[in-house]
Amino acid sequence: MAGGSSSKAGEVPTRSQSEANRKLKYISLAVLVVQNASLILSIRYVRTLPGDRFFTTSAVVMAEVLKVATCLLIVLLQKRCALKETLWFLLDSVVLQYQDTLKLAVPSLIYTLQNNLQYVAISNLPAATFQVTYQLKILTTALFSVLMLRKSLSRVQWVSLLLLFAGVAVVQVQQEGKKEAAVADASNQNYMVGLVAVVISCLSSGFAGVYFERILKGSSASVWMRNVQLGVFGTALGLLGMWWNDGGAVAERGFLFGYTGMVWCVIFNQAFGGLLVAVVVKYADNILKGFATSFSIIVSTVMSVYLFGFHVDLLFTAGAGLVIGAVYMYSLPKAPGGLPCPDPSSSSASTEPPRGAGGGEMEVFLPKCSGKEKGS
Repeated sequence: MAGGSSSKAGEVPTRSQSEANRKLKYISLAVLVVQNASLILSIRYVRTLPGDRFFTTSAVVMAEVLKVATCLLIVLLQKRCALKETLWFLLDSVVLQYQDTLKLAVPSLIYTLQNNLQYVAISNLPAATFQVTYQLKILTTALFSVLMLRKSLSRVQWVSLLLLFAGVAVVQVQQEGKKEAAVADASNQNYMVGLVAVVISCLSSGFAGVYFERILKGSSASVWMRNVQLGVFGTALGLLGMWWNDGGAVAERGFLFGYTGMVWCVIFNQAFGGLLVAVVVKYADNILKGFATSFSIIVSTVMSVYLFGFHVDLLFTAGAGLVIGAVYMYSLPKAPGGLPCPDPSSSSASTEPPRGAGGGEMEVFLPKCSGKEKGS
């Protein structure tokens, strides 16, 4: 009797915990959708406004500075505000263990390049077109994960990648027919430049995400410490890129030239959005993240119609539909041999790169339960 009563008592916190986790999943879904859609829409908005334009290179640097400052504050709080202990910890993690820190120079360089390319792409492409085309990062991440990490993909995932590529191709065919009209309406926008920028951004996103995952395996460093290390390199490389591309103009007009309230919102979204996703992503399994990505495409398209006068025709709808379906199919759990795949919500956060918004690395959908990986 006693044992029975204790087991019943033990069920109460389990049920309440599952209810809380379910609520957190819905909150995570909302956060992922809002962050995915709002960043792209807000960048497109501020880059198409008339008047003085801010330097995108300075915005990338500012986002990195804010990200590093936030992570340092979190590390300080984890050390219970012991300043001396925190400083020694940072000295040991960043300087004394310099070989470990230097490993992050490569992904940091790629992330900095990727963040700058996103501004170029969104400045020259409609927000909805960018959102659809940018899903090619799933294809590049999958290919790099197979080549570099020897991951295996199911047939459904390979089919979804083909559908993804086909959907993006259909959207590009649809946009090709509107390119001349778009150039006439906005002579300072170049569709081909935007397309090349987003393709390179997808390639860099895939490589950097898989490379970062490889670094994280076997590492005991926290998410926040890794972001500090990345941010140190990102800030330095961002400053170098700003000097190379806009050095004379920044020296003449100032680092904060063209900054408005909306520009600051974009920077804060870019800086804190990815960190926020890093916090909530542990409550979101791969299916939820796939649904969030698909839903954010719909949100971006609808908002683009109202904000930018974007015209949705049958061809764009067909291409976007293929991409949305492919994203959802790819995120389905892998179940070899007909066996159900374990709930990925418990493992997806540990193997994905906990990197911030500009790169979208939190949205990498990799297979989690192949038989070979279980055996290892």
